[in-house]
Amino acid sequence: MERILGDALGEFNGYSGWIIWNLFLAFIPMTLSFWLFRWYHRTRSLIWWIGLIVFIAFLPNAPYLLTDIIHLIEAARSTRSVWIVTLIFIPLHTFAILAGFEAYVISLINQGHYLKKQGVGQFVTWAEILAHILCAIGIYLGRFIRFNSWDLITNLKSVLMVSFNELTSKFPVVVILITVLVLILFYWVMKQVTLGIALRIQHARKMGRGFTSD
Repeated sequence: MERILGDALGEFNGYSGWIIWNLFLAFIPMTLSFWLFRWYHRTRSLIWWIGLIVFIAFLPNAPYLLTDIIHLIEAARSTRSVWIVTLIFIPLHTFAILAGFEAYVISLINQGHYLKKQGVGQFVTWAEILAHILCAIGIYLGRFIRFNSWDLITNLKSVLMVSFNELTSKFPVVVILITVLVLILFYWVMKQVTLGIALRIQHARKMGRGFTSD
């Protein structure tokens, strides 16, 4: 048993040890979205604008986890034990992908809440589409060119030059368009689920308060 667990942990570290790090990166924009869009700010200070830039730079890390399905496929092909794949790799990868994308959904819901609060609710859908496009570009640059979010700070010139060259080619444009469509579909589905759960929680709290007051 100890040998099996040791082998499982070893294979997990070899194929899926990135999960914790990628989830950490995915939760950065979600955390920032609460501070930027839910907390009360008297004015949009310089710190707020810096936070917004960091939010935009790290946002693609959340839906990026969708592409990590390739690591699950690689692990399944290379791992000899069906039980390790079934009981460890599939549940962990599924959780990571769903958790990362949920962070993306919550981030954009908070963004929409802020726009409505600012009296420009008519731009919520357009802001979501713009986020999908920017994230699709970020996902492509991360998956194929291997850029990271912090390269925007440490290597901005290279990011801009490579992005311009890549985005003027046919293959990247096709991949990015497909990614945008996938993000729109997945986002719409998970947004409905998230809002539905939030409404149920709010309803349960109201019912609980009603019983308490009686």
